[in-house]
Amino acid sequence: MINGAHLLLCSRDPDADRAFFRDILGFSSVDAGEGWLIFAMPPAELGIHPGDGNFVEHHADHELSGAILYLMCDNLEQTLESLHNKGVQSTPAVQAGWGVTTTIRLPGGGGLGLYQPRHATALHLS
Repeated sequence: MINGAHLLLCSRDPDADRAFFRDILGFSSVDAGEGWLIFAMPPAELGIHPGDGNFVEHHADHELSGAILYLMCDNLEQTLESLHNKGVQSTPAVQAGWGVTTTIRLPGGGGLGLYQPRHATALHLS
């Protein structure tokens, strides 16, 4: 039986991004060895979106479907204020039919979606 999900976040600077998740976002973690942190995630949900057919990652000799990570919050304005006070940069908030969204910048150079949903969520189901 499936008992969990493990998300892989690719980074140009894994050590900096691990420190960001630990120190800025405050995610708990275990050390899998040699400083390789595995983070506990908040409750999650999965949406299946149409793709262009090229959204595939080759990992461990397999073709795996690509993914986009959005963190969710109850109040985007308050969450961004807290993150900005910690030096986190973000794009301007955008109103979408499904919520208010932004991208926060990771130290490794990538971005991470952050949004306040307007739709029903499945978070309470687990």
